Amino acid sequence: MQTGKPGKAPTKGAKQILVENEATISFYRNMGLAAVGLHALIVLLIGESFAWFMNFIIISLQVGSYQLMKYVSRPRYTDSNQLIDPGIDLNMEGGMGEHIKDIVILSSVTHVAAAISNYFWFLLLLLPLRAFYLLWINILGPWFFQAPPDEDDDEKKRKKLDKKMKRVHFNSSQKK
Repeated sequence: MQTGKPGKAPTKGAKQILVENEATISFYRNMGLAAVGLHALIVLLIGESFAWFMNFIIISLQVGSYQLMKYVSRPRYTDSNQLIDPGIDLNMEGGMGEHIKDIVILSSVTHVAAAISNYFWFLLLLLPLRAFYLLWINILGPWFFQAPPDEDDDEKKRKKLDKKMKRVHFNSSQKK
């Protein structure tokens, strides 16, 4: 039996968000570390040399994503150690945490796959493509293709403002 309004998503409490954020950060940190370790193990067993620059990029992405997740989900407490704000919910659909987790997942998959073939490093090109896509969908596209202002509305607003100005001018001249 459902309680509350139908169609409304249940909200989470601050403590639940805090606990889930800590678990999420831990999971994605471990995913990144496992990918680095697995890549190193495979490359060492095969005897192929590391692509040091690409490893540096991958590890930088994973460390940066981990630090960013940790920063945005940082809880705030009062002086009496009472939770005020649990930080951003990293598990919220469509939120910033989702995009950060996608970076960790893509970089981990790329890192492990690149141990098999160096061509898998090209998967990292999906990151700037995804960033441009999000920029286009959320900012650039709506800005470029917004409808021009309606001339009728502008005319109505101008007439209304003129009437108001006349009233203000008429009232101030009567007071003198």
